[in-house]
Amino acid sequence: MPLPAATADATPVRIWDLPTRAFHWLLAAAFIGLVVSGKVGGGAMVWHIRFGLLVMGLLLFRVLWGLVGGHWSRFVRFAYGPGTLLRYLRGRSRPGEHHEVGHSPLGALSVFALLGLLALQVGTGLVADDEIATVGPLNRFVSGATATSATAWHKDFGSSILVVLVLLHVAAIVFYRVRKGRDLVGPMISGDKSLPAGTPATRDSAATRGLALLLAAACTAVVVWVMRLGG
Repeated sequence: MPLPAATADATPVRIWDLPTRAFHWLLAAAFIGLVVSGKVGGGAMVWHIRFGLLVMGLLLFRVLWGLVGGHWSRFVRFAYGPGTLLRYLRGRSRPGEHHEVGHSPLGALSVFALLGLLALQVGTGLVADDEIATVGPLNRFVSGATATSATAWHKDFGSSILVVLVLLHVAAIVFYRVRKGRDLVGPMISGDKSLPAGTPATRDSAATRGLALLLAAACTAVVVWVMRLGG
């Protein structure tokens, strides 16, 4: 499939708005912090909880931004059906579908899988109890059996599956760069892609950034409230 950027009338088009880019890199940093603090254990578990709460706030923000954010950041733009996915895998995308602009149908599966598993990890972490020194802020609201099951998932299966998904995500980025000549990292830094003139652009104005700040503040308030529930 020829790349849109290969056309003669290619021009820089804003695809990823600043709030989406900030979310992406903050989530990446928080994930690294979670993995390192979880492996170190001991006193680092205090930071593990903090990173987990940061991820919680980021996920809350991404859900809201997926509804009201920039054009290519909205869930409706990359919630593809099975038929669309099959056409994409067969190289038969229809004109105007712009599958190579934002999240492709295959990339969208990765995004939803990562967001869903991260949400599950946050949820189980909130009620977990390692029976040593670390207890999730919402642990007192669940039964001992539920806390035990949540802890087992959070420490073993959930964390392992999440690491595998992240590694696959990184491998896909490398594959697209090496084999297909598509840079997926650069646009997530600058926000722009070189695309044919007329490609729909994402709105990334002072107004949209202001809205993102308000949503981020609301998500922070929710996180603080959850922290206080734990005493």
